[in-house]
Amino acid sequence: MNLKPAVAIALIALTALSGCSRRGTDEAPVAQSKGAATEVRLGYFPNITHAAALIGVEKGLYAKELGTTKLTTQTFNAGPDEVNALLGESLDIAYIGSGPAINAYSKSKGEAVKLIAGATSGGAQLVVKPEINSIEDLKGKVIATPQLANTQDVSLKKYLAEKNLTGQVTVQNVENAASLDLFKKGDIQAAWAPQPWAARIVDEGGGKVLLDEKTLWEGGAFPTTVVIVRTKFLQEHPETVEAVLKGHVAAIDWAKANKDEAKKTANAHLEKLTSKKLGDKILDAAWDNIELTTDAQARHFPQLAKDAVTAGVAKEAANVAGYADFTLLNKVLQAQGKPQVQAAGLDEK
Repeated sequence: MNLKPAVAIALIALTALSGCSRRGTDEAPVAQSKGAATEVRLGYFPNITHAAALIGVEKGLYAKELGTTKLTTQTFNAGPDEVNALLGESLDIAYIGSGPAINAYSKSKGEAVKLIAGATSGGAQLVVKPEINSIEDLKGKVIATPQLANTQDVSLKKYLAEKNLTGQVTVQNVENAASLDLFKKGDIQAAWAPQPWAARIVDEGGGKVLLDEKTLWEGGAFPTTVVIVRTKFLQEHPETVEAVLKGHVAAIDWAKANKDEAKKTANAHLEKLTSKKLGDKILDAAWDNIELTTDAQARHFPQLAKDAVTAGVAKEAANVAGYADFTLLNKVLQAQGKPQVQAAGLDEK
C-alpha cells in the first residue's frame, strides 16, 4: 500500500507518541546520555567483603579507566546509610550488601537504582562466646548485627525465625567496630558479622565460629556484596559507568592472580581508612572466607526479598523484576573473552 508523504509522516509520529505514552505508563522517562560525567561518586565499606573496591581505589584502577572524570569516594559502615545517600543523590555508584540493595530498589518503586554487577560471595559468620555450642544456647543472649535491615541483620533474623528463636534472643544493631568492643566486655555474646570483623572477634575477642553463612546456601555461594548505580546516572553517563566496571573487573582479576599482594593492597587501603592494619592471621582468615566475583547471583534475589519478610524487617517481599541491568558489565566481560553474567530473568519486568 502506497501512502502519501504527509500521511506516512503522521503515522510515524503517532506511533512514536504511542510508544512514549506506554513508557510513561509503565516506566519513568528515560534520561538522555550526556557523555562522560565530570565526577563519579563511589561508595563502599572498609570491609574485606568490599575488597574489589579497596583494591580498585588503592591501585588507581578506576582512575585509570575514568580518564578526566574525577573519582570521589565515600565509605559507610552499613548498607541502609548508603541507600539513603543513593536515594538522596549524593552518591552515584555503590558497593553494598544484597539486603539494602533490594531495599533501595523497593523504596524507589523500582525506579532509582539498578543492579549492575556482583562483587563478593560469602564472608559472613555467626561468631559466639566459647561456652556457646549450639543455636539453642543463644536463648537469652544478645547478638549484634551492623544495622537494622542490613544484609547480616536480615540473615540472622531469618535464621532465628527458622529455628523458632524469634523473641528469645536480643538483636542489637551496632557498628562493627563497636561490636568487637562489646564482645570483649561481655555485653554481647555473639555477632553475625562480615569480614574482617568475624575474624577479628575470633582472634581479638576470643570468640569462635558457630555458623558460616555459606553452609545455608546451595553450593556455598550467596551475594554478600554487589554493585548498584543510580538509574539516572546510568542513563546519563553510561560510558562513565562502563569505565567503573572496567576498573571493577580489573580489580577482581588482579586479586585472583595475585592473592598475597592483593591481601596486602586491601590491607593498606584499610589502614588509610581506619588508621589500623589487620594482622596477618586475621587478614588470612577473612580473605579465605570470601570469593571475589562479578556474578551478582541474580537467581537468589527473589529469595532474598522473601527472607526480609521472614526476618520481620519487611511487610511484603519486594518485587525485584527489572532490577538487573548487566548490559555494560557483559560488554566489558565479552570484550575480554570472559563468560557473561546471567540475569536469571531479573532484567525483565
